[in-house]
Parts: sequence; C-alpha cells; structure tokens
Amino acid sequence: MKVAALYDIHGNLPALEAVLGEVEGEDVDQVIVGGDVVPGPMPAESLEALWNLAIPVRFIYGNGEQDILALHDGQELTRVPEQFHESMRWVADALPSRHLRELETWPPTLSLSIPGLGEVLFCHATPRDDNGLFTSITPEERLRPLFESAGADVVMCGHTHMQFDRTVAGVRVVNAGSLGMPFGEPGAYWASLSSEGIELRRTEYDFAAASQRIRGTGYPTQFVVEHPPSAEDMLKLFESAAGGRRG
Repeated sequence: MKVAALYDIHGNLPALEAVLGEVEGEDVDQVIVGGDVVPGPMPAESLEALWNLAIPVRFIYGNGEQDILALHDGQELTRVPEQFHESMRWVADALPSRHLRELETWPPTLSLSIPGLGEVLFCHATPRDDNGLFTSITPEERLRPLFESAGADVVMCGHTHMQFDRTVAGVRVVNAGSLGMPFGEPGAYWASLSSEGIELRRTEYDFAAASQRIRGTGYPTQFVVEHPPSAEDMLKLFESAAGGRRG
C-alpha cells in the first residue's frame, strides 16, 4: 500500500495541480488530505480537483475548515487574527453551499494500517486539537501527554507548515509540511507513506505563474509563494506562542 498525505493546501491550486501530477504518475493507492484545504485564494477549485481525482481520497478537517464553517454559521472568528478576517469572509462567500455541506462531514482524525509502518493516525495538528501548536524543537516533556495515549505507531500531522520527523513517547510523529503555503524554501511539500517507509517530499512548480494566477482571483490578502517566511523565523514565532498553549 502506498499513501500520499497532502496537508495545508490553503487554496493554492497551482501547487496542488503540480503535486497531483506526481501522485497520479506513481503507484499511489490512496490520498489522505490532512485538513486546511481552505482558506486560500482558490478554495472551490482546490476541492473540486481533489474530488475529481481518480485515486480514492479521504479527508480530515483542519482549523481552517472549522473556522470557515463557524463564520458561515454566523459565529465570531475567535481563533483568527483580525487581519485575516476579510480573507476568511471572502472564502466563506466563495464556497458553494454544497462544498460547505461536504466540509461538515469530515472527521477530525482517521487511522490507517500500513504494512511496515503499523497503525498510522492522521490528524491536523495534534490528536486532541485541530489548532494545537508544536514544532520540531518543542520539548518532548510538553508533548508526551499528547502522544503517549495516541494508540498509534505513527502520527501524521501538519498545521505548522514545516516538515519534520521525530519521536515522542515512543511514537513516530511526522509533519507532512504545507502543500500550498510552506515556510522556508518555496515549493509544494507533502509526504509519501508505504511499506518502504515515510518519504518527505517537495515538488517544484512555476512560482511566478502561480502568483499571477492567485492575484487574478481577487483574494484580499497577500498570498506569497515565491518568497515565503523563513523556517527559522517561524520556528521562533511558533515556539514563543506555544509556550502558553497546550494541544
């Protein structure tokens, strides 16, 4: 069995198209989408691209989907900084009602048994919380309660948009990275899982052309694909924020 794990697409259709081109050219049996397909500049188109894939696709929700659904239901965006509220409203208005109904059916986690890897738990951020915050350098003592009871050999996650592969409380914890909005070197990041192991992948695509397509959508917030923030800066930011949070 070979599984492609695609996380944090964030409506970046050009990046998604590039990765799906690679996935379709390989012997992939199943695609797992790990949340945060939205928000982003091409939300409906990204969902349609995944739904139209010939390979079986399974979804879990991320904090992005939950916040878009909350906004659509008239709730306040308590987890989203004020500067992103306009773009969140833009996405909620851009998604047809049938897309929103589909998002409501996605579960928070799913488990899959993969020969050679064992039981793999797919979650968006942590097994307990779609918005929990941790990174490759978060001290293990803070993370141990989150993973020692996960009931899995491997936990596959995303949310912080940076790939890593580490062990916490005897559990292998792998971040697939962000397909559509990574930090560090530009590209479309994802992961491949099979009996041969877990491979952290990075796909190149035409960043200048993607930027032009994104600008043409009318998305109200700047969306950077050519020169993303550095991984070092984001690690410092996330670790500072995570100090007062538990996932």
